[in-house]
Amino acid sequence: MSEFRTPVRFEDAVNSALQSRSGLRRERCTTLQLNVTKRCNLACHHCHVESGPNRTEAMDKAVVERILELLAKNPEIRTLDLTGGAPEMSEHFCDLVIGARKLDRRVIDRCNLTILFEPGQENTAQFMAEHEVEIVASLPCYTLENVEKQRGRGVFDKSIEGLRLLGRLGYGDPDTGLILDLVYNPGGPTLPPPQAALELEYREELATRFEIRFNRLLTITNMPIKRFAHDLMRSGRADEYLSLLVNHFNPNTVPNLMCRDLVSVGYDGSLYDCDFNQQLELAMPGPAKTIWNLEDFGELEGKPIATADHCFGCTAGAGSSCSGTLQGDA
Repeated sequence: MSEFRTPVRFEDAVNSALQSRSGLRRERCTTLQLNVTKRCNLACHHCHVESGPNRTEAMDKAVVERILELLAKNPEIRTLDLTGGAPEMSEHFCDLVIGARKLDRRVIDRCNLTILFEPGQENTAQFMAEHEVEIVASLPCYTLENVEKQRGRGVFDKSIEGLRLLGRLGYGDPDTGLILDLVYNPGGPTLPPPQAALELEYREELATRFEIRFNRLLTITNMPIKRFAHDLMRSGRADEYLSLLVNHFNPNTVPNLMCRDLVSVGYDGSLYDCDFNQQLELAMPGPAKTIWNLEDFGELEGKPIATADHCFGCTAGAGSSCSGTLQGDA
């Protein structure tokens, strides 16, 4: 459950958008998103996982082996999306990458860039390039002041150096096939600007100032849960932000919501409709589902999706998902 309430129920808004009373329901699962650890070398203000250096939760070997077993049994799942925390800090990160690539699955690593310079991570970038891991890298702005206000002192310079390191390995170069996407999220309680226009701005600034190339920019709305929600409540802007999301509800985003074809897996093997629900411990409707009591992810097709007030964050404006906006910029 989210930390505050809106006067409009998300279920009602979705049912109206779908012209149905059956609610939001799952389609065929094509992506497994694993929260492999809540440990991170950073503690960003907007983090919906509340990750940080002192978190200890992480997937163990048994969960990792079961995930790879399920990938082999479910060929329709084409993408393994690794998130955290800093997923690279998991002792089983390489095992997941190697195992999934052997199964010819697409692997995404959600990287904060600064992790590439932590002790023990000296070979991580090279490893990911060798295994053609797609990188989705956090860079909430192309200026030092805005990045460090959100993510902490020293983060901007390390992020730029991380992008340069990846560039030297061929990431962001259309001739190599090594995908490097960047992620923008607002510095406060506002909606992201149009993704296409901001991407052009990022390209020009990063190329001119740092000779950095990338494939796509993904804009993601800050979710009103956990650390960001606490900041909103402390500043007295919680109701204002929720009203902003509700008032910008876009029914055209509903068919493309990521929870329809993605399953989120917790470090303990529990299954959720999305990573946001996972952090709120908002379980899938019905009997508890884990990697241990599910063999065929096709069983989830047509099942209802758990929703709450925070879901307005994914449907406001052009929409928001782990792949950026859900609708072309108006």
